[in-house]
Amino acid sequence: MSNDEQYGGGGSYGEVGGTGQTRTRLPDSPADPYGPTRRTPRASRGLVTVVGVVVLLVAAIAFANQGPDTPGDQPSDKPPAASSTAATGTTPVTDKAAGIPKGFAHDEQGAQSAAANYAVALGSDGMFDATRRRAVVQAVYLPDVAASAQSGLDKIYSDPGFLGSIGLEADGKAPKGLTFISRTNPVGTKVEKFSGDTASVSVWYSSLFGLAGEGSKNPVSEGWYTNTFELRWLNGDWRVSDFTQKDGPAPVGRDQSAASAEEMAAAVSQFGGLTYAR
Repeated sequence: MSNDEQYGGGGSYGEVGGTGQTRTRLPDSPADPYGPTRRTPRASRGLVTVVGVVVLLVAAIAFANQGPDTPGDQPSDKPPAASSTAATGTTPVTDKAAGIPKGFAHDEQGAQSAAANYAVALGSDGMFDATRRRAVVQAVYLPDVAASAQSGLDKIYSDPGFLGSIGLEADGKAPKGLTFISRTNPVGTKVEKFSGDTASVSVWYSSLFGLAGEGSKNPVSEGWYTNTFELRWLNGDWRVSDFTQKDGPAPVGRDQSAASAEEMAAAVSQFGGLTYAR
């Protein structure tokens, strides 16, 4: 994961031939991409943009593949150094509890890593299974709040009305022929407060949730949320004392066709979730 945030934009310019001169048309006043008014782009302009991007990519690839002109240079069979592909930051933890990473660093980065991984665990389909839910709670929460957290979560995830509303059976399992998907994908983290043995960390993430398969009445959809975790350092690790959730921020959707039920079910079975965040 990366915390780099780069956004760009640009205007549109045109040339008028026949006079030997170039006339520049300044872009219209910028429109807020998240606002209520947006003009539908012309198909021809979109096609020109796509072609331009493809040409630039081809040129960039060709340039990158050019080697030095020195005839004596020979390609090396040696693999790249490990540092060229290593993740930035502190080395990821190697220990796990109930399948959840543990043993995070006692610093701000460790708190962010803990919060990101706990968001993944608490948003997984394991929360809909009583045994796995209990293991997640014991691994994530502080011992003095785990019992109350367990009680509250059990009431939510075992409520027949709630389970029925999302298309699951009374035992939290998907109906025959369907695949239940609940997956959290962290996008970034932010330290709200940090003071030695306590930390408040927000995790911005997208979520895939629903039932994949033919005849699903609750197809898999995407949502965007931010969880803020209150963490405390205990016995060599960060643990959760409480957390809150709010919607968004959600980006503008792209003009992409939704996958079929068959494609979505295949993707979920073929692409496993990540085992370590940040």
